Amino acid sequence: MIFLSIAAVIVVVLIVLMVVGIKTETGKGGEDVIKSVYIYLVLFATLMMTIGGSVAVFMAVADIIAPAPYYQSFEEFKNWGGLEKPGTDRETTEETKLSEEELKEKYEAMVSAEKERQINRAKNSLIKSLGWIVIPLPVFVYFQRRLVKKGA
Repeated sequence: MIFLSIAAVIVVVLIVLMVVGIKTETGKGGEDVIKSVYIYLVLFATLMMTIGGSVAVFMAVADIIAPAPYYQSFEEFKNWGGLEKPGTDRETTEETKLSEEELKEKYEAMVSAEKERQINRAKNSLIKSLGWIVIPLPVFVYFQRRLVKKGA
């Protein structure tokens, strides 16, 4: 949220500078000022997108390497999820208890499935984050080269 506020302030300042530059340079190539400000705005926007994508890639790789641990302990699972209802017999309302080994197997399967789900989610996030680098980077390089040519 703070990043968006800072970016908005910078954009407003650049627009104000552009307007002031146009008014002072109307007879001496105000069009060049507009083009320069446009190039700098594009460079700024694409650089921010690339930096944000890089941070997101780092976070996704961290989630792949070390996913968050499962939040429910075996004791909680045993208390809340350890009871299995009988089949479709509606007359029987009592619940049958599972053995300790069966409960442990179910818990371990649930923990490993959750860990795998988190890793898959992180891989998906990694691919999306790479898009935030791959797409704006060529635009940044193109406008950077145009800026260097104008300066020379």
